[in-house]
Amino acid sequence: MLTGKKYKPGLIQGNYDAIVIGSGVGGLSTAGFLARQGKKVLVLEKHYTAGGFSHTYMRKGYEWDVGVHYIGKLDQKTSFLRRVFDYLSDDQLQWAFMGKVYDQIIFPDQKYDFVVGREAFVESLGKSFPQEKDNIWKYLKLIQEVSRSSQKFFGQRALSPFLGKIFSPLMKGKFLSYSNKTTLEVLQSITSNPKLIGVLAGQYGDYGLPPAQSSFAIHALVADHYIFGGNYPVGGASMIAKTMIPAIEKAGGQVIVNAGVEEILTKNNQVLGVRLEKGDEIHSPMVISNAGVFNTFEKLLPSSIAQKHDFPTKLKTVSPSTTHICLYIGMKESSRDLGLQKANLWIYPDYDHDSNVAKFLQNSEEELPLVYASFPSAKDPDWDRRFLRMSTIELLSLAPYEWFAKWQDKPWRKRGDEYEELKENYASRLLQKLYEQVPQVKGKIDYYELSTPLSTRHFCQYQHGEIYGIDHTPERFRQKWLTPRTPVSGLYLTGQDIATNGIAGALMSGVVCASAILGKNLIKEVVKNT
Repeated sequence: MLTGKKYKPGLIQGNYDAIVIGSGVGGLSTAGFLARQGKKVLVLEKHYTAGGFSHTYMRKGYEWDVGVHYIGKLDQKTSFLRRVFDYLSDDQLQWAFMGKVYDQIIFPDQKYDFVVGREAFVESLGKSFPQEKDNIWKYLKLIQEVSRSSQKFFGQRALSPFLGKIFSPLMKGKFLSYSNKTTLEVLQSITSNPKLIGVLAGQYGDYGLPPAQSSFAIHALVADHYIFGGNYPVGGASMIAKTMIPAIEKAGGQVIVNAGVEEILTKNNQVLGVRLEKGDEIHSPMVISNAGVFNTFEKLLPSSIAQKHDFPTKLKTVSPSTTHICLYIGMKESSRDLGLQKANLWIYPDYDHDSNVAKFLQNSEEELPLVYASFPSAKDPDWDRRFLRMSTIELLSLAPYEWFAKWQDKPWRKRGDEYEELKENYASRLLQKLYEQVPQVKGKIDYYELSTPLSTRHFCQYQHGEIYGIDHTPERFRQKWLTPRTPVSGLYLTGQDIATNGIAGALMSGVVCASAILGKNLIKEVVKNT
């Protein structure tokens, strides 16, 4: 079932208080907050269904999510992230806990379980690294400190320019002391054991950069985010958008799909609205872009305005994030009968992540630097009701856009034999890794298909097929211009580029962006009403 109303002439009528470009979680959460303050908001989505990286798709009777594999800090209703989801969905969005083990970090010589809870986490890893227990505790305390300091860091991005000048230095200093260092630098300051470093960095695929390149801040936020386990939306990832949209519509707004935006309309540095690719012009004094900073300032905003505010120079301070391939697998047996687990698998050729990535980027025939396996049909308690005697698996790995760029101008699903042969090569390599860890599925696969960075580019509109917006390097967090407010009057930014990647980051960008627009602390609003 598709989410959102399909565009047709005459569907969009009347005046809107705000237009949101992009229906990902950042766009929907921003629209949801504004709607609850009485604003009439129009959300425009180029894809055929709403949700961004939280949408699902179906093929041959199977359903897969494209970006929601697990979310942390949702098992307790008192956590702020859970409160935000409950607030925006009117308590309609339900979550399933994944169990004691949420991630398995797998190397050729050993598997390591990431177990729920700090004490259990230390106890589990301590069995493999008995001399490192104190250092593992030190690590956990440090990632918790980073998580706490991030609240003020991202909160200051919602302040008015006047208040920002006064309070921003005080609110972001501690966080920057962590974000200015790489993950590898910090881990090496905690332990000299290269195997433990490889294990602790085993979730780097959740933010896309290996330890020597990533900011320790993003590593810490991700690791702390999952320390009490993972959760999956009951009914599948599409339930996130489906439960957020009603409140937007209740306030008079709409979420329209098949409605790509061609240009943000401006006059005298003031937003006037947008022009659709279909030619319609829709007027509003406020436009909120959830399309990412590169799309916003290179494609949607008139070049004269972008140059006036020096955005071409600012964009050189950040870079697009990693790109990936994903193998979507369907089987005609239930997850229970196949013995599929809920925990995710992180499969690596050895413990040196940076070396593995470097070798692969230099030679695509080298071993895949990581293979991530997710089992959505096992995670969703509603799956068997919706899909009798069926199950799914998703396998992901890194793959640079440049390896696929020669086909970028070819139409989707019609890119030729050479492209299909390349996809089949990667599919076979991914399946080999799956069979090594989950041998019972060999011979049971009914259908599979591989998506490439071109698929991400086609459906999610990121220019280079990136999945995490801009890279989470130390430099990224130093950029003062990555805030909801822009120097163009009426133009705001939301989404993972002004917060962090992933569903949680995008959701929190909605809190920050809507707070900046409304000039009020929406954290208090959420806590009061949940």
